[in-house]
Amino acid sequence: MSVEPVYMMAFTPHPHDAEAGIGGTTARWTKEGKDVVFVVCTNGDKGTSNPDMKAEELAKIREKEQLAAAELLGVREVIFLRHPDLGLEDTPEFRKEIVKLILTYRPEIVSTRCPYNSRYVSNRDHRICGRVVMDAVWPYAMATNFYPDLLEEGLKIHKVKEMMLWNPEKPNYRLDITDTYDKKVAALRCHESQIQDWADDLGSWEEAEKGFFEMTENQFLAAAEGTEWKYAEAFARFRIPPRL
Repeated sequence: MSVEPVYMMAFTPHPHDAEAGIGGTTARWTKEGKDVVFVVCTNGDKGTSNPDMKAEELAKIREKEQLAAAELLGVREVIFLRHPDLGLEDTPEFRKEIVKLILTYRPEIVSTRCPYNSRYVSNRDHRICGRVVMDAVWPYAMATNFYPDLLEEGLKIHKVKEMMLWNPEKPNYRLDITDTYDKKVAALRCHESQIQDWADDLGSWEEAEKGFFEMTENQFLAAAEGTEWKYAEAFARFRIPPRL
């Protein structure tokens, strides 16, 4: 499979995680003409507290929501791996799946959810997705002899230039998303199933929207503190070693 290399690949544990973590930056980059691809690792079928919502139906809903959100952000392509929600495991098979995508799309930047936040209470898929993607970027995507079958398919080793982890405990890099914050919010609004789950808990859609988007705005206002920007997204950003 031969495809045009992309500027950034975002590996998101669940539908909506990328919009929440890197949606404003994605909209900024696509506006500049840079190609972005989203990889959604799970189908999100457990993302509800409603016992009447069947897993199969929720997975279909969330896939449609994700496609609508990605289109708003200008994402070139969305790849659905469709692993069960809360079912990611750090296995050789999953790691190879990620490596193959990196070798195929050859991104300059790889982004994913920081696996280390929060330290004590966090979603298992967040931890596993983040760590597997980090391992896939380095060293596996640069290890010629680890996947000889991929080499035979014409997929040569690839050095990602840098990684950006969203929702880190200690960010070292911020990007101005003031001009694309409205796009980020609009993309998040596409994920109605997740707002509905808040509504089920709070008793009304209005209260859920208010709580969900107040929390969102406060996070990205705080990320811009100390700058001249109104809104920012914060990341742990680091370069990839040049060799194994």
